[in-house]
Amino acid sequence: MSFSTALSGLQAATVDLSVTSNNIANVATTGFKNSRAEFGDLFEVSPFGNTPTSVGSGVKVTSVSQQFDQGNLRFTDASLDLAISGQGFFVTNKALTGSDISYTRAGQFRVDNNGYITNSSGEYIQAFPVDAAGNVTSTSLNTTVPIQLPASTGSPQATSEVEVGLNMDASEVALDPAAFDPSASNTYSHSTSTTVYDSLGNSHVMSYYFVKDLPGSATNLANDPNQWVVFTYLDGAETNINGGTTVTHPSGGGPVNQDVGFLNFNADGTFGSSTPASLQNTAIALSNGASALNITHDFANNTTTQFAAAFSVNTLDPDGFSTGRLTGLDISEAGLMRATFSNGIATPLGQIAMADFPNSQGLRAIGGSSWTETINSGAVITGTAGTGRFGLIQSGALEASNVDLTAQLVNLITAQRNFQANARSIETSNSITDTIIQIR
Repeated sequence: MSFSTALSGLQAATVDLSVTSNNIANVATTGFKNSRAEFGDLFEVSPFGNTPTSVGSGVKVTSVSQQFDQGNLRFTDASLDLAISGQGFFVTNKALTGSDISYTRAGQFRVDNNGYITNSSGEYIQAFPVDAAGNVTSTSLNTTVPIQLPASTGSPQATSEVEVGLNMDASEVALDPAAFDPSASNTYSHSTSTTVYDSLGNSHVMSYYFVKDLPGSATNLANDPNQWVVFTYLDGAETNINGGTTVTHPSGGGPVNQDVGFLNFNADGTFGSSTPASLQNTAIALSNGASALNITHDFANNTTTQFAAAFSVNTLDPDGFSTGRLTGLDISEAGLMRATFSNGIATPLGQIAMADFPNSQGLRAIGGSSWTETINSGAVITGTAGTGRFGLIQSGALEASNVDLTAQLVNLITAQRNFQANARSIETSNSITDTIIQIR
């Protein structure tokens, strides 16, 4: 009896040594969770219950449970290194399609040769689909998809509107618009320019020239001292305002007829109105094969003023963009992943899926700091970072192993002592048996 009792102690101590050794071996493994050997005693039970003189039969290993407490965050320079601060797991799939799902806290992700984001084992990180504004459209695990980086933004978008907000210097001397010449700076009050795009993604320079209108001139018969004339040019060529007033003025060495718009201000310097009400260019034909440009210039909604202060541009923001090259990735704490491009566009790719379980210790370890769902773990719970029970995602960081090396070394010594003590029990039992056998 004592032999089997001591043998069970040796077996238990061996398991404890193995578990501790495995913890120590993975002290530098990203996302690793240490394990703990748990034991229970063995006790003989008769059909009628325990007798007052019953002696235990030894020990057994009841469980080797993993401890899912948070590991320290180690910061890196790679944006695809991800760590979870709080509860939750990343969801990975071994294939582009199917449901061979596993869960991990090791966030060492990279881009494969097809542009998909994978971990070091080649498994694809899963994300919830999002709309163009980055809003999640579904949080079901069945709808998660792998994330693939695009090569470009796709089709360019032609500029259709320019947001313009500026201050006209009220102290400027009024000029006759009929004398305006873009090549002579003394014939206009202020000027500015911005870049716009055509339907092929080619860039063009849209220029604005502002003339404080001379009361009594052909364009200012109402003698309004707060009226300004707006001339628009594309790539140095005059363009017309749809429904504007025709002004004949010199340009390029000869007179031209150009339809212009007007800005009128109130006596307190605030914006009053524009003529026409919508300052939009008539269709600007292009010679490069792109569609004609129709650009609206919005002064009214961008705090355009006329104060006795230096001319200043507060807003000059055209829409539209050209095609662009991928320049980087931006990952928010909520897990929304955006691809940024050289043309200034940021395209949402997906929101990193998060998973958790009622009993994380019931998960089955499959290696590579990954786990799979079991009956004991309970059904998977999915969501997004920063909501409900889920922690936040830290880009440019990795979660280190949660192994406390000092504690494991102490436990290693303890397990060794337990092994030695049980071995001594076997020696003692053997000595007693020899003594009995030698009795004559």
